Amino acid sequence: MEKTNGVKFIIVISVAVFIFVYSRYPPEKLGCSVSTPSWCSTKTHRKSNLRSNSIFDAGMPNSNHYFTDTPLHPLDPLTVPEINRVRSILSAYEPFTSSFPSINTLSLDEPEKIQVNGWKTGDPFPPRRASVVAFLNGQTHLVTIDLGPGLVTSDVISTGSGYPILTNDDMATALEVTYSNLEFNKSILARGVEFDDLTCITPSSGWFGPEEEGKRIVKVQCFSNQDTPNFYMRPIEGLTVTVDIDKKEVIRIIDTGRGIPVPKATHTDYTYTTNSPFSDKAPMTNPMSMEQPKGPSFSVNGHTVKWANWVFHLKPDIRAGMIISQAMIRAEDGEYRSVMYKGFASELFVPYMDPDQAWYFKSFMDAGEFGLGSTAMPLLELNDCPRYAYFMDGVFASADGRPFIQSNMICIFERYAGDIGWRHSEIPVMGFNIRESRPKVTLVARMAASVGNYDYIFDWEFQTDGLIRIKVGLSGMLMVKGTPYENIHDISNTNTMTGPLVSENVIGVVHDHFISFHLDMDIDGANNSFAQVNLVKEQTLSGQSPRKSYLKTKRNVAKTEDDARIKLKLYDPSEFHVFNPSRLSRLGNPTGYKIVPGGTAASLLDLDDPPQIRAAFTNNQIWVTPHNKSEEWAGGLLVSQSKGEDTLATWSARNREIENKDIVLWYTLGFHHIPCQEDFPVMPTVSSSFELKPVNFFDRNPIMGVKPTFQNDLPVCSVASSC
Repeated sequence: MEKTNGVKFIIVISVAVFIFVYSRYPPEKLGCSVSTPSWCSTKTHRKSNLRSNSIFDAGMPNSNHYFTDTPLHPLDPLTVPEINRVRSILSAYEPFTSSFPSINTLSLDEPEKIQVNGWKTGDPFPPRRASVVAFLNGQTHLVTIDLGPGLVTSDVISTGSGYPILTNDDMATALEVTYSNLEFNKSILARGVEFDDLTCITPSSGWFGPEEEGKRIVKVQCFSNQDTPNFYMRPIEGLTVTVDIDKKEVIRIIDTGRGIPVPKATHTDYTYTTNSPFSDKAPMTNPMSMEQPKGPSFSVNGHTVKWANWVFHLKPDIRAGMIISQAMIRAEDGEYRSVMYKGFASELFVPYMDPDQAWYFKSFMDAGEFGLGSTAMPLLELNDCPRYAYFMDGVFASADGRPFIQSNMICIFERYAGDIGWRHSEIPVMGFNIRESRPKVTLVARMAASVGNYDYIFDWEFQTDGLIRIKVGLSGMLMVKGTPYENIHDISNTNTMTGPLVSENVIGVVHDHFISFHLDMDIDGANNSFAQVNLVKEQTLSGQSPRKSYLKTKRNVAKTEDDARIKLKLYDPSEFHVFNPSRLSRLGNPTGYKIVPGGTAASLLDLDDPPQIRAAFTNNQIWVTPHNKSEEWAGGLLVSQSKGEDTLATWSARNREIENKDIVLWYTLGFHHIPCQEDFPVMPTVSSSFELKPVNFFDRNPIMGVKPTFQNDLPVCSVASSC
């Protein structure tokens, strides 16, 4: 019997390691196709940025591009040679000579804003520096390296709460410790789950008091993947393992759900096959694609994108996923005018609404705990992005400091969905025969992060009229809770449920999503101001008019940060302008942009609830702060297990002056998600957006002179033929 248990244990460990490695590093992520051997050679992607997906593939065409590549712009991300140089410098740095640290993030330490704005093509670069967050012997090192002389110029050991982004090695450690625990294995056997069918994940722990102080902990929860790739729909409910990943030991096992069955695999498989049981019943449309007979209208030079009247810098980032910098638009006189210095998703907060022992800690900060760039999977041509898209890879560093390629993580494409840029027609009775219309073609930069069960699709869409639309789409899987109930009629008190039944034995727990965006607006220069333009109801005077009331605008310019904290209110309508008080339009109005909120949500948690303390940036939808290079991450630099003392709310509490200053606008986009049956087994994408729209920035409609499209501009296709 002991021999049998020993064999079972070895099988469990082998399967667990294989599942982890395969899920984190699938063949396509390693640059291999399913049909080729492991550690195969790679090939470049058609219409990509012509870079090899593997830095070890020196024999392929263009594959040495990473080794010879030099930055073209001061904000270009670190190259493979630069990352290798950073690793060498750290290896020789005295605190790390005996034991190399875990590298949690390694990225460009961007030059000062004044240096970047003053740089022109052909000028010498500002010094290239690397910013490294490293973890060793229980301490977080914030290291700055000057790549010129090859020296560590700063090494600050963090003394506050919080730990860096969790690495793949951290999560592998948590799983290995769990799989080797005897109590855990007994519980799995008691649940009737075969070890071959076991898949476990590593949700972050949040922070809920001093009991876990001084320990880097990760939770482990498990699922059955029997008969389905969609293991998320088959939770092993009530089993939670807490692991100290530095000491490599189990701290606690909560096992409260042995009476709850593992949900069945029926109808959970979402992968496409030609014999799918739903393929003949699903709503079908013929394949469709927008064609460009003359080729795309945009160009990409390194990381600089030019399209129509826009130019901007675009780079992948391991934490933010995608960063837009130095966005400028061309005016009628040909001058490129500054709109935004830097914009990106700063944090993503996802609290689940269940106080259970296995659920209360699920209050994820996905950017700061896992990284939106590190979880960005390759985008799929024709489905994620159209066939004419340009793909851009990310170059990041793994926990051992070595570079790796996150292939095809961003795509850039033009979009025409039949929308109208502007139009006007006159009724013939007026004596004018006018029918004028212009198509709306836009440029989209897109990435998608697969943070565990959820997929987040980020779009930055640029329009020729100067508008920028930022959209977030949510898809993927619900995080579900196992229940003994198969029908609501079986439940005696539905008030005790923390979400609706979405399938038999499956509850979709209510939760929120909040995405905070850092928007360093530079409208015609760095010194800007923020104004709230209120719509105020006025009463008409007696005998003045048949009207009783009307609306007027009242403009209030924010002096300090306190003045610029905004909670959106439907019955207190306002516009929110960032403007340059020293740059006036032809008519004397200050040039500006306004933020146009879309459908959003506000956090309803108590302000002193531990998850809300950490995510205090959701207390308002809009904040404005002075530009500060160290204040970029709304949840703080070190988010994992933080207590919330380094957040946007903390910085803003200083109540600094913001009028006619270099300011940063923060906007939080929110979703309340009450799951429903249509979210099972995989969610249709739900999205929301907001806009940055010019206000008195142009002297007139900037696309008035756009030419219409005529029949002979495009090939004519019949139903039976292709173009």
